[in-house]
Amino acid sequence: MTLSLPIEAEANALLGRHPLSLLIGMVLDQQIPLEKAFSSPYHLAQRLGHEPDAHELANCDPEALTAIFSERPALHRFPRSMAARVQEVCRMLVERYDGEASRLWSEAENGKELVKRISELPGFGKQKSQIFAALLGKQFGVRPSGWQEAAGVYGEPGAYRSVADITDQDSLVKVRTYKQQMKAAAKASES
Repeated sequence: MTLSLPIEAEANALLGRHPLSLLIGMVLDQQIPLEKAFSSPYHLAQRLGHEPDAHELANCDPEALTAIFSERPALHRFPRSMAARVQEVCRMLVERYDGEASRLWSEAENGKELVKRISELPGFGKQKSQIFAALLGKQFGVRPSGWQEAAGVYGEPGAYRSVADITDQDSLVKVRTYKQQMKAAAKASES
């Protein structure tokens, strides 16, 4: 599977073939543009000289991992905290799934369990968990029974609400428009 996010072709290819990189992209998808979040796993692999596994990142010296995340250009706006978050996620993958990111979703019996498993990861609240479940379902064919319902509005077909719905430039524009409308509505309700 190769994604069609608006990032380098090599980065899309990595996300499509390397489940841990896809998960790391989702971890990093906060407070930065999604293009940066989902291309950073590719840049991380370049800096390491190979595609990392969860065991390696879980056991990496925290200061060394922070240094890798902080190299210019930094992999995230907050390289120290996000390096720590990625490491926490990898540690949980090692503890619960023998370091295999794909087991997080491949062994879920239904959509509700899928979202629950994702939501147990550090930094994954309900919304982020539903978005990731929708991404897995819509673009990777991970569709345990009830996945759309468990993904909430993000699982709806034909919706343009999140990274789960981005397949080309047109869909990216639709997702960005939706997000801008949601921000404007939230700001208006605060007034």
